[in-house]
Amino acid sequence: MKVLVVGGGGREHAICHALSKSAKVDKIWCAPGNGGIASIAECVDITATDIEKMVAFAKENKPDLVMVAPDDPLALGMVDALEDAGIRAFGPHKNAAIIEGSKSFAKDLMHKYNIPTANYAVFEDSAKAIEYIKEQGAPIVVKADGLALGKGVTVAMTEEDAINAVKDAMDGGAFGSAGARVVIEEFLTGPEVSVLAFTDGKTIKTMPSAQDHKRAYDHDKGPNTGGMGAFSPSRMYTDEIAKTCMDTIFRPTIDAMAKEGRTFKGVIYFGLMLTPKGPKVIEYNARFGDPETQAVLSRLETDIFDILNAVIDGTLADIDIKWSDNAACCVCMASGGYPAKYEKGKVITGLDSVTDSIVYHAGTKLSDGAMVTNGGRVLGVTANAKTLDEAIKKAYADVKKIHFDGVHFRTDIGVK
Repeated sequence: MKVLVVGGGGREHAICHALSKSAKVDKIWCAPGNGGIASIAECVDITATDIEKMVAFAKENKPDLVMVAPDDPLALGMVDALEDAGIRAFGPHKNAAIIEGSKSFAKDLMHKYNIPTANYAVFEDSAKAIEYIKEQGAPIVVKADGLALGKGVTVAMTEEDAINAVKDAMDGGAFGSAGARVVIEEFLTGPEVSVLAFTDGKTIKTMPSAQDHKRAYDHDKGPNTGGMGAFSPSRMYTDEIAKTCMDTIFRPTIDAMAKEGRTFKGVIYFGLMLTPKGPKVIEYNARFGDPETQAVLSRLETDIFDILNAVIDGTLADIDIKWSDNAACCVCMASGGYPAKYEKGKVITGLDSVTDSIVYHAGTKLSDGAMVTNGGRVLGVTANAKTLDEAIKKAYADVKKIHFDGVHFRTDIGVK
């Protein structure tokens, strides 16, 4: 079987790696892919959001399945376009991917169906948003409504920071059209947990819990990033909490989407806060999270190709998905300056000396025979072990073997 994976980051490397272990898959393309993915898949020079070219490539090369991994092409309707061309595709349709593409839609959905989340208000006028912030006080959370590469959220500890976040998003165009509308939320407290789930619109099969680290620097300091590392499972997510989440969040969300005529088929990501009043939704994603995927998929024992097909066919209830009992830790190695300005083209050394980890490539490319940096997040060094502490130790031991100019990584992934 032949599979085309859309995307070119660490998440896509993890997906390609999982597919490469399937006895049923003998050909993988990845568009656009990256330097690391090139070792297990044929990289195709098509931008992940170029629907027309992606459909044309699929029509010509006839993959048995196209896995659309990133948020942007899902929100733009790539799965719809592929299916319209008679091509089998994995991922939510455009009208379901809106659950991530518009935070105001997601909040209104939760409000309508009594799914626990933070109190909120939506604004298209910056002056009214600022007035609301002054009424509510700080701490408070400001979110760009649309897709902003995971960087459109400001957890403001002061009114001044919140007001500046509104001005940057709505008046300064920091996130383009994604910031023309903002959602302002109540500040919640408690441990954060990420739970990914496969769903065919009826059945929900959750993956092992994980926890992301969004801030750029140790001790959760600095600006938000796409994620500086993740570990799985969460230390805080008990069987009892999992049952509460299924009853009050996971099942109600999938049922709500179906009732709204937006049946969700694919992978859904639940970003949760375990508050003193119980679990609440911070955000939804309409796809695998990054870097949680690197940690979680490294624990998958069932053939992922079978799972993807079961989701498409609506037969997810018939498949038994198995996960290892191991823990996993993914440490992201980033370019100096990320998530702000950073340089590309730095030669990466030491990859061949890694012994106990899988190194997922996020922002790399091959240049004159050398692997070089080509993005903000460059590598995701992911280790598995019987205990989380051991996995953390193994991952960092391998991180120390890898080098490139200006390399930056957090030293406390998995500690909290």
